[in-house]
Amino acid sequence: MIVITLSKIPPALRGDLTRWCQEIQTGIYVGEVSARVRDQLWERILDNIGNGEATLVYNTNTEQGYAFRTTRKSRRVIDLDGMLFVKYIVNESTVVHGFSKASKYHKSKNAGRIRVLHRQLKPEQFVTVDIETSGLDLGKDLILSIGAVRFDGREFYRLINQKVDIPEQITNLTGITATMLDKEGIPLVNALEELKTFIGTMPLVGYNFRFDVAFLDRELKKCGMEGLNNRKKDLLPVVKRKDRFLDNYKLETVTAKYGIENEHPHNALSDARATKELAIKLIKIYDLVI
Repeated sequence: MIVITLSKIPPALRGDLTRWCQEIQTGIYVGEVSARVRDQLWERILDNIGNGEATLVYNTNTEQGYAFRTTRKSRRVIDLDGMLFVKYIVNESTVVHGFSKASKYHKSKNAGRIRVLHRQLKPEQFVTVDIETSGLDLGKDLILSIGAVRFDGREFYRLINQKVDIPEQITNLTGITATMLDKEGIPLVNALEELKTFIGTMPLVGYNFRFDVAFLDRELKKCGMEGLNNRKKDLLPVVKRKDRFLDNYKLETVTAKYGIENEHPHNALSDARATKELAIKLIKIYDLVI
């Protein structure tokens, strides 16, 4: 039998634990699992607890009959000849290090590494791109609009003037109508030429970017132009690795999780702006290299 207590943890982690345990009170989970599952659950908690706290208690073959683990900073588990005790940490004094020549050398070396990292992550070095289409079928659907944002503040947005039947659900989602394309759109070849000039040779960043790149490369080829040879970074796989307990991985869900405001979801320019902010967050939090 295991008992897990949790506090200040992501809601998705609570939901995940209910697959193996019963939440008998808020933050208190009880279950009967194997030692392997128990250890894997603890690893999962450690990977996704964020700034929260967790304690695990379980049966074991010792004189006490149980063992426990905790992440609480005010507690420390002490093993004395096979007996586990809890040490309460009130105010541990710490020794200030860093005065030796060796320490100063390592600090200087690490500072150099940080400067190199910052040079790698200069914001001018990438552009976020997003498109809206008449549907999801690469074989028959067409691009309705293209949005792109550079970190120097420049933005690109074009509606595409081409004859296409826009399904009602796409209009409801994007706000784009056939009338808008006729009045405000420009020819596809012109939009693609302008886009290529706008992005230059900089790396491209997108969310679920394989979809966008597939449509853009198809249309570039159709217009007799070279495909997008820029280095590319799709943020969707990054988010899936880092945030395994989100309810879903739609851009709206992910941006909300990271505190990013997207004023007009499913507008190519607004989504490109949100993707840019998401890239900034991932760079700062995880040292993501574009």
